[in-house]
Amino acid sequence: MWTLPTSLPENPDALMSTPLLPPGYAVPASRWVHPSTRLRQLLDTLPYVFAPGIYDPHGAELVMYYRFPAVYFSGYSFAIGHLGTTDMDLYTSVEIADAARRIVMALRKFQLTMAVGDPEKGVPPKHLHIPPVVADMDTGYGNIFNVQRTAELYVAAGLAGAHIEDQVMPKRCGHIGGKALIPAQEMIGKLRMIRAVADDLGNRDFVIIARTDAVSAVDAPESTRGLPLAIERGLRYLDTGVPDLLWCEFPTADRRPLETFVAEIKKRFPQARFAFNWSSSFKWYTEPNPISFRELGEMDVKFIFITLAAQHAMGYGFSELLQALARENEQAYIALQRKEWAPDTDFPTRSHHLFSGVPYHHHLGKAYDAPRLGSEFEEPLPERAVV
Repeated sequence: MWTLPTSLPENPDALMSTPLLPPGYAVPASRWVHPSTRLRQLLDTLPYVFAPGIYDPHGAELVMYYRFPAVYFSGYSFAIGHLGTTDMDLYTSVEIADAARRIVMALRKFQLTMAVGDPEKGVPPKHLHIPPVVADMDTGYGNIFNVQRTAELYVAAGLAGAHIEDQVMPKRCGHIGGKALIPAQEMIGKLRMIRAVADDLGNRDFVIIARTDAVSAVDAPESTRGLPLAIERGLRYLDTGVPDLLWCEFPTADRRPLETFVAEIKKRFPQARFAFNWSSSFKWYTEPNPISFRELGEMDVKFIFITLAAQHAMGYGFSELLQALARENEQAYIALQRKEWAPDTDFPTRSHHLFSGVPYHHHLGKAYDAPRLGSEFEEPLPERAVV
């Protein structure tokens, strides 16, 4: 009998049935824990939560497959991955909120897909926890009423949390010159609005990250500039009691400004927790002593993400394939498949049918009496010949 859990299961590996699986299959009971609650639990128990940056459902599913604790969806990722452009406020709240909604829904479907596996081919079920998704809210896309609508969309989409920044509109990536700031009090109003919306919609666990771009801003209402202004603003934002995490965007990978920022904030807020963009904009490989995730966690930087991890990985991998195809034609793709299907490797996308859920749809469709669904309708082909 399927029932909805009312609290976090004591056993994180406990399984439960669901009407969205064929009889005899199950998913982790944590499926019914709200993503925001799950994220707070992770922030409270792990040394840090690392969330690889993705730009579409496919990348998010891979993050989930390899059991990372969270997923990060940035505005720059959306701009590149969905619009083919840069991060300069060239999309609307509705567009990015819908993309975030599709990512969240894809993870729930992927959990069901993996819980079935492929019985006909001897692929056993894999029980995966759904990682919470944190998304970029940029500036909130306008005044507090735009923030109100955006927050409604994000909470309704099933996101675990979001970050908002104190730039003017049109904003830009934190590593593009010419940034300017809104008044701190206006930013505080936006933070309060997000909290009010989430609470009103019944999600008091929705995680709010306050970001300041003050370090590199060229224009701001205050006379102070640089790191002192970032510290001043960070303190003002925490004074409200709204942010769960504080994030300061830095122009380089130099660890010293971050260490100073954290130390100064903790003088007034010793329990403060932080987020950090281990940014794709920095050439980390040239750093003599790049700050590690472990070191960040020890500084109470609890949420760490690489904004454009998926874009850079896809760009690198696909570029390599394209270059090889230009040289070697079909042999380049054959070489790729050999790597995908090599023994003792784990590339779940090598069978796009399994990864996208063909066996799941066949088995569930048969359970629901859908026409022409079931392995008996598939042409018998040798496993060595097809994926």
